[in-house]
Amino acid sequence: MEVLRYILTAIFALVGLALTVIVILQEGRSAGLGTIGGMADTYWEKNRARSAEGRLENITKYLAIGFFVLAFVLAINF
Repeated sequence: MEVLRYILTAIFALVGLALTVIVILQEGRSAGLGTIGGMADTYWEKNRARSAEGRLENITKYLAIGFFVLAFVLAINF
């Protein structure tokens, strides 16, 4: 059981490191005053999911879910 804990801890550390790198690679969301006038719904924003930035957002979402699941699993004393 102790070996499983070490493996999960190593995976937890790798997921945390990957999450940090992916978040740093993403662009900022400083839309400024353009969101007040309704300018946020541009062509780029509508097709963002198919871009590299959209893929980074999806990877971030799944890594964050994995990070929290691993944190809860490691918090349990098994």
